[in-house]
Amino acid sequence: MTAEEKKVIFASSLGTVFEWYDFYLYGSLAAIIGAQFFSQFPPATRDIFALLAFAAGFLVRPFGALVFGRVGDLVGRKYTFLVTIAIMGLSTFIVGLLPNANTIGIAAPIILITLRLLQGLALGGEYGGAATYVAEHAPQGRRGFYTSWIQTTATLGLFMSLLVILFTRTITGEKDFADWGWRIPFLVSLFLLLISIWIRLQLNESPAFQKMKEEGTGSKAPLTESFGKWGNAKIALLALLGMVAGQGVVWYTGQFYALFFLQSILKVDGYTANLLIAWSLLLGTGFFIVFGWLSDKIGRKPIIMAGCLIAALSFFSLFRMLTEVGNPTLAKAIENVKVAVVASPSDCGDLFNPVGTRVFTSSCDLARAYLSQSSVKYTTESAPAGQPTKVRVGSTDVPFDAAKAVDSRAAVLAALQTAGYPKAGDPGIVKMSHPFDIFRAQPAAIIGILLVLVIFVTMVYGPIAAALVELFPTRIRYTSMSLPYHIGNGWFGGLLPATAFAIVASTGDIYAGLWYPVGFALMTFVIGMLFLPETKDRDIYAEDTKM
Repeated sequence: MTAEEKKVIFASSLGTVFEWYDFYLYGSLAAIIGAQFFSQFPPATRDIFALLAFAAGFLVRPFGALVFGRVGDLVGRKYTFLVTIAIMGLSTFIVGLLPNANTIGIAAPIILITLRLLQGLALGGEYGGAATYVAEHAPQGRRGFYTSWIQTTATLGLFMSLLVILFTRTITGEKDFADWGWRIPFLVSLFLLLISIWIRLQLNESPAFQKMKEEGTGSKAPLTESFGKWGNAKIALLALLGMVAGQGVVWYTGQFYALFFLQSILKVDGYTANLLIAWSLLLGTGFFIVFGWLSDKIGRKPIIMAGCLIAALSFFSLFRMLTEVGNPTLAKAIENVKVAVVASPSDCGDLFNPVGTRVFTSSCDLARAYLSQSSVKYTTESAPAGQPTKVRVGSTDVPFDAAKAVDSRAAVLAALQTAGYPKAGDPGIVKMSHPFDIFRAQPAAIIGILLVLVIFVTMVYGPIAAALVELFPTRIRYTSMSLPYHIGNGWFGGLLPATAFAIVASTGDIYAGLWYPVGFALMTFVIGMLFLPETKDRDIYAEDTKM
């Protein structure tokens, strides 16, 4: 790899570092952001609105793919991802300067959401530009290896955010951090931005795009040619359903849903959960490059399809293992303690609530919602009309009255703990006091399980950039590959945690949320195996790369 090629990969990857750095900032600081910008609402509602503001960035990413993909195919790769990284970096930086709701009122959350939308639009153009630029610089037979370096930047973004947050918290103290210190990690992004722009300004346009320009074969209407003609639109649709949708759900399950599962269901403290995920990412990141390199040898399709299939077949077993190792008391209780909500069917509604905005008022719904939040596996049994709702724990019946919900929850909790469910601070729940607790048996075993999940992520994600680039001709490549990528990751993947937890709440089974990624991964495997071509030997300089 020449010095110029290394610079191309490094410069192109910085935008992805921004994406992950910002992701973990928002994820780690969601409660503080909620308190700062949605202070006029109750605490629970603040958190929901903070997460919805975060989700807004995911939802607009496909629109950014359309806008900046078109610019990239018309004007050039280098110019476009200079613009996207500038918008993305400035949006993050301005959050650190933004006055809170106590200072400027309703304008604060409106501006915050606007910044998230701008950032989402920029991200929609960033990845496609970086992947296309690197792939078009890569020699034939090395595109998988070269583009896989972009995928490794998740670890760097994660560790940068964790280090900046931990350092700032240590320096300012928790009270000052919650008041004003939280802004510092956002302000630090300005240095990332300046470095990124300086490096990218020194890059040349990609050789494939330059050749196309010189020959005058560029597209005058990339959007129309990409999605208005069935031949190309069909390839984009197959790329989405037969490759990226499965990749997105496997990726988000292996990293983000695993983190949420540890914290929200297994009740592992945030410090420990983040350390466990961080170690698994650190140990597993090299496999992005391994599978990118391997895809140059045996093909993109076999690795991505195998990753989707193996993940779909093993998710349930691996998450059960996480429970058994991470919270053995809970695992034993789920296996041995039968819990049921006995209520009139008319009192029981649908608990599916992915955005968290619904308010439950009936005794049956409140009881089931409480059991779900407590990670209790339960069933719902019908009772005669008019009969009061009760929670049956083993052979003990506990009345549950919506008018006395606090007392009812306390009584149910006592019955659950008597029957064998863990108490708060249960010594069996995995806990790490410092990063090197990984040498203890319990954390080491969990990191091993998480590492397997990360390896699935590297299988589906390592070769994906090269595969997408190779599916489309140069004149519409930026536009055509960006849209399926961001729908697959921003929508199928980005909505996974909220949807999966909503499934858990509505079914009473802590593992039921896994049907979401399993279903889409299997769908991708079937469609990809039947209809998706292998692309590793394609000449991306050729204008006709159609199926």
